[in-house]
Amino acid sequence: MRSSTTRGETAPSGVARKSRLADEVYDTLLGRLMSHRMPPGARVNIDALARELGVSQTPIRDALSRLEADGLLVRTHLAGYRVAPKLTREQFEQLVEFRLLVEPTAARLAAERMSPEQLAELPRLAATMTNPTQGDRHQAYAIFAQQDAAFHALIAAGSGNRIIHDSLARLHIHVHLFRLLFDARVTTEAIDEHAEVLEAIVKRDPGAAAFAMRRHLLRSADRFRQIYD
Repeated sequence: MRSSTTRGETAPSGVARKSRLADEVYDTLLGRLMSHRMPPGARVNIDALARELGVSQTPIRDALSRLEADGLLVRTHLAGYRVAPKLTREQFEQLVEFRLLVEPTAARLAAERMSPEQLAELPRLAATMTNPTQGDRHQAYAIFAQQDAAFHALIAAGSGNRIIHDSLARLHIHVHLFRLLFDARVTTEAIDEHAEVLEAIVKRDPGAAAFAMRRHLLRSADRFRQIYD
C-alpha cells in the first residue's frame, strides 16, 4: 500500500498522507469483512495486518476503531478485536420492519423539505453508484455499501427530522445488510430503485417518494432474505 511521489509533483502534507493511508486501510479491511475473508467471530491480529499491508500499526488501529464504530468489529478488554457476528434472521426482520416504518416517511418529508443544496447533492451521490470503483470487486462492493448508506442518509437528513436521521445512522444498516450477501443483483437493482426515489424527490412529489422508497425497501429485503431462505 506504499506510494511514492514522482519528480515534479508536490508531495502531500504529512497529515494528508496519513489520512489517505488510514482511509485506504479502512477500505481494504471493510472489503474483507463484507466478503467474509475476515469471517464472523475471527480474531483480528494487528501485527499480522500491519506486516501484510506494509504499514505501521497506527493506520491499522485507526481503521479498526472506525470499523468498531460501524458495528463490524467487537473489542473486548484484554482480548482485542473480533469480527462481529452477522445479523440473525430475527434481527434482520426487525430491521426491515423499522426501515419500513421510518424511511418512507423520511422520503416523503424530504420531497417537501429538502434544501436546494441537498437536492443538488442527491443526484451526484446516485451517479457515483452507477460508476463502480475499479480494482478489487469485494472492495468495490464495500464502497458501494458506503455510497448506498450516504444516499439514504442524505434523504433522512433532508427530511428535516433529526430523530429520524440519528436513529438510522446509529444502526449502520447498510454495512450490516451488504455483509449478508455478495450478489450483483444487490447493487444493480438498487441503482434502478434509487433512481425512482430520486425522481420523485426532485419532482417534489411526497406520495411518489414514499411509495418508491417503500418499494425499494421491500425489494431490497427480498434480495437479502435469500441468505436465510
